[in-house]
Amino acid sequence: MNQPAVLFDESHCEQCACGDGLDFSFSFAFQPIVDVANRTVFAHEALVRGTQGEGAMTILSRVNEKNRYAFDQICRVKAVKLASRLGMDSMLSINFMPNAVYKAEYCIRTTLAAAKTYNFDTNRIIFELTEDEKLTSVEHLAGIIEAYQEMGFSTAIDDFGAGYSRYNIMMASPPDLLKLDMALVRDVHREPNKQAVVAGIITMMERLGGRIVAEGVETEEEYYWLRSQGITLYQGYLFARPGFECLPEPEFPE
Repeated sequence: MNQPAVLFDESHCEQCACGDGLDFSFSFAFQPIVDVANRTVFAHEALVRGTQGEGAMTILSRVNEKNRYAFDQICRVKAVKLASRLGMDSMLSINFMPNAVYKAEYCIRTTLAAAKTYNFDTNRIIFELTEDEKLTSVEHLAGIIEAYQEMGFSTAIDDFGAGYSRYNIMMASPPDLLKLDMALVRDVHREPNKQAVVAGIITMMERLGGRIVAEGVETEEEYYWLRSQGITLYQGYLFARPGFECLPEPEFPE
C-alpha cells in the first residue's frame, strides 16, 4: 500500500547538511558503466563501503528512520567530493533514498553546494532510484524524478525487473536510464523466458526515449546476447570490479 508523499520541513535540510544523527563514517568504491559502442566509460556508480573497504551492508545496516535523511545527504556530498578528488570526467551515478527526500528542490541544495565547492559539473550527475523503497508513493517518486530532470540531472531506476518493479513510475515519469536487474541478465543467453522479458523492456525504453544499462554482466555469453539486442551500456565484473576509492580501468570484450 502506497504511503502519501512526505510533507516538507525545511529544518530537515539544515540537519542533513551538518550530519545530525549520523554516528558512523563511510566511503565509496566506484564501478564503471561502460559504453561499448565507443569503448569509453559512460559513468561510475558510487557504491557505499566502510572506511577500510568493508562491504555495503556493514554501513547500510546502520541506516534507520532517525538517520536516513542525514545519511542520504552526506552520501551525495561524499560521492561528489571523492569523484572530484579522483579527477572523474565521466558521469557520476549516486543512489538516493526517495523516503529521505522531503521536497526535491530543497533537499538538493547540499548536492548543489558540494558540486560548486568541489568544481563538479552537475550535468554529470545521475540520481539512481533503487527499488527497495516500496513504501514511497508514486506521486512523490514521479515528482522527484521530474524535479531532478528539470534541474539538469539525469535519473535512473536501478534493479529493474526484480521484486517490486516500478512500471507505475515508468508511466508517470520515465527516467533517462533503466538498469536491468542482474537476475534478468544472468544466463539470459540460454533462457528464452528472460529473453522475452528483456526484449519487451528494450522496446518499452526505445518508445519512452531512454537508455538501458545491463548490470551484473559476468560472462561473454551474456554480453554477446545483450549486445545483439542493441544494448550498449554495461556494468559488471566482465568489464571491471568496483575499486575502493579509485577509478578502475575497464576491459572490453572483442
